[in-house]
Amino acid sequence: MKTMAEISAQLVKQLRERTGAGMMECKSALVETNGNIDEAEVVLRKRGIASAAKKAARTTKQGVIASYIHPGSQLGVLIEINCESDFVARTPDFQTLVHDVAMQVAAADPQFIRKEDVTPEALEREKDIQRARALAEGKPEKMVDRIIEGRMQKYYEEVCLYEQPFIKENTITVGDLIKQKIAKLGENIQVARFARMKVGGAVPIEPEPAEATPVEAK
Repeated sequence: MKTMAEISAQLVKQLRERTGAGMMECKSALVETNGNIDEAEVVLRKRGIASAAKKAARTTKQGVIASYIHPGSQLGVLIEINCESDFVARTPDFQTLVHDVAMQVAAADPQFIRKEDVTPEALEREKDIQRARALAEGKPEKMVDRIIEGRMQKYYEEVCLYEQPFIKENTITVGDLIKQKIAKLGENIQVARFARMKVGGAVPIEPEPAEATPVEAK
């Protein structure tokens, strides 16, 4: 195993540029992974996610409201993401996060921010659908509840922003991405709200007119 003294300053600098972590944290992670920069980045991510959890209860009264318009101007997103200070809200890291999450909303069309935000009505409706589906597939009655539980996780990944795989790196969720930024910037960060608009999405579908009954000639 490499010691602190054997880890080069250049390697520490590379890891720091990739992660934004402090010098000693980078050096410690490199020692732990015997100088493997990719594994050290994973170690720092895990540490960051753990430290982010401690900041989750802190008040977020600053932040930005931003928009993303997809090329072609047929799809747009308006989003509010909060942090603790105006200083952090103006940093490139925070601005990049806002842009990336807005793109996520545009691409993946989440219906809720977190699992906790799913309404009881939506939850029960989905459980009823999955129960009927499992029974139609011939699954044993005693196994149905367990099957529903497993499929509900997939449901959360589809409809909850924080549970969705991040479109730029699907090995992490959007929630993990936000935790990484919390660890790097040192402040709590929360998605407050978003609206996704698509051209034609608000236009009600008109019923097709009934065919006119031909009038018989007299």
